[in-house]
Amino acid sequence: MRPVKKILRWLVLFYCIPMLFLVVVQRHLLYFPTKHYVSLQAADAHPALREVQVHTQDGLTLTNWYAPATSKPYTVVFFHGNGDSLARSCANAYPWIQAGYGFLLTEYRGYSGMPGSPSEQGLYQDGRAAIRNLIAQGVSPDHILLVGHSMGTGVTTQMAREFPVAGVILLAPYRSIPAVAQTKFPIFPVYWMLLDRYMSEEKISSLHMPLLIVNGTADHLIPPSHGKHLFELANAPKEFHSLPEVGHNDVLYSAVPIMMKWADSLQLSKPQP
Repeated sequence: MRPVKKILRWLVLFYCIPMLFLVVVQRHLLYFPTKHYVSLQAADAHPALREVQVHTQDGLTLTNWYAPATSKPYTVVFFHGNGDSLARSCANAYPWIQAGYGFLLTEYRGYSGMPGSPSEQGLYQDGRAAIRNLIAQGVSPDHILLVGHSMGTGVTTQMAREFPVAGVILLAPYRSIPAVAQTKFPIFPVYWMLLDRYMSEEKISSLHMPLLIVNGTADHLIPPSHGKHLFELANAPKEFHSLPEVGHNDVLYSAVPIMMKWADSLQLSKPQP
């Protein structure tokens, strides 16, 4: 019996140590912030973008990049993924600005040299600060389109619950962080371990504005089935596109024609004064 007990103790040890390690470092596995700020010029950002300062309710000052709308009624508020930044995401502004839309590229605490450390509740505060600042500049919520990519779709979904925006676009979305983590670490009870959860699948049915979901069949980071699952839970009006052979980050560019057509259709369907 002693050899059996010894083996069992070692098995428990080899299971518990990695699990405890995951608990301790979980936020380092979820967030990959860039530590340095890159200027608009150095990032080759669209010349219409300018820096705006936003203030969170917990006392942080963050820099966002913003270009007002010119010929279209809507302003896009963009929430990037966990490994991106202002500089890495600013290319997403080009087609929208060129088409006449406004564009607000938000940034999270701890990213792009911003103060603070990222967390789920912290990122929600950052999103609220960005949207409230935009509203204070005269952009009404019903002229705002929320766009999120990857991790940013969780922030986007929460913001859509809190602000009556004109529409929501989710690119490469996930059901929840625990659902994604379970596919990466199937032997651990990650559902109960995670501090930051972004439970979009529990929130999306509370949204009552037009919704567009786009992902790629070659997404190896987030299972493509997650986007379809969210679509099935969502209320109409809604639209879903699964792009063949498109990867996790490629969807940002492959989805541009779809997003533009969808946004233009919102404008056409809106009652004219």
